[in-house]
This record gives sequence, C-alpha cells and structure tokens, in this order.
Amino acid sequence: MGDVWQEVLSVQPEPERWIIVTAAVLALAAVLLGPPWRIARNVVTIAHEGGHALVALLSGRQLTAIRLHSDTSGVTVSRGRPTGVGMVLTVFAGYVASSVIGLLGIVMLMSDRITALLWLSIVVLAAMLLMIRNIYGVVSVVGTGAVVFGVSWFTPPEVQAAFAYLFIWFLLFAGIRPVFELQSQRMRQPSPHSDADQLARLTGLPGTLWVVVFGLFNLAVTGLGVWLLFF
Repeated sequence: MGDVWQEVLSVQPEPERWIIVTAAVLALAAVLLGPPWRIARNVVTIAHEGGHALVALLSGRQLTAIRLHSDTSGVTVSRGRPTGVGMVLTVFAGYVASSVIGLLGIVMLMSDRITALLWLSIVVLAAMLLMIRNIYGVVSVVGTGAVVFGVSWFTPPEVQAAFAYLFIWFLLFAGIRPVFELQSQRMRQPSPHSDADQLARLTGLPGTLWVVVFGLFNLAVTGLGVWLLFF
C-alpha cells in the first residue's frame, strides 16, 4: 500500500502541448455533438447532483438520497430549513458544479498531480455512491468510477495524462450546455421544480435571471480555466 500511495501522490510528467489541445478539442466535440453528449451527459448529472449534495452537507443540511435517471435528470433530497442562505446555495450549486470541478481539476493538472486527480475522483464517486437510492444511479456511478480506476491502474502515465485532461476539459466545457437546455425546457414546458424556479421562489428574483447567472458564471469559470492552461 505504501508503494501505491507513493505513486498516487507523486508528480507525473506534464504531457506535450498537442495532447492537451487534442483533449480540449475532443471534449468540446463531446459537448457540442448530439450522440456523444447523450452518453457523456450522465457524467454532468453526477457532478450536478454531487454539487447539490456537497453544499447541502456544508450548509448543515441532512443529506438523505441521491437519484440519477436514464434521461440524465436527477434529484438530491436533503432535510433542513426550507429557506435561507443554505438552501439557496444548495439549489444554486447544481448548475455550476461541473464547471467548478473542471476548474479545480485544471489547478491539480497544472501541478502535474495527474494520478492524484484520478484517485480523488474515485474517492468522491465512492462517497457519493453511499447516498444513491436507485439502480440506474448505482450503475452510472459505479460505471464511471470503473472507467477512471481502470485508466489510473492499468495504463501508462501518458494515457493517464491524456484521459485526465479529456475528463477535466469535458467537465469544464459541459457546464454551459445544460444552462441552455434548462432555459429551453422552461420555455417549452414550465416547471416549478427546476433549479432556476426554486431559486426564484427562495429569493424573489425571476427564474430567467438565475439562468443568466448560471450561464455567466460558467462562462467565466470556463474562460479562466482556458486562460490558466494556455496563457
């Protein structure tokens, strides 16, 4: 185990620039193109619900369940005050979680902690699995964790680096498209249960304004991530 932890915490060589750029292009394609997006969006749902769950715990709420569905929707249930700053932050966290995780991942990649990043992802997924309450959610989280573990355990450092950059670029870019999807859904089929409309009830500010805030926040975070790596 000592050798394993030494490997996890060690610094890996920085990949060549073309690998980083190629990973960014592939990640952007996965967000923009329909077929890969329909599959990869499950990862965004995991990040979305994980964001709700983490902020709920940090704000003192009691986390009771997380469910992930095959249509890439999800729900996180927590108990506590139905109003207040903690509830607002918990609801807000979902649509910004993917971009924030992507930015934090970029910070780790800049310090060449590639294996540590992959293993931290596995630990987070394992913790989230404890709160999953439906079969599809279990399959989705376990499947994602198995892919990350397989890459981190069975592949050489070059492959790990390429995968890590692809994974993090995807999370960074993928925070933007769901915001457009949210507004499109609100226009086609209004629902009081969307995060934006829940925030509207909690704060008195229009739901559309919260959609704009989600979008601007994620665009700013994405821009910062690109700047950190390339400039």
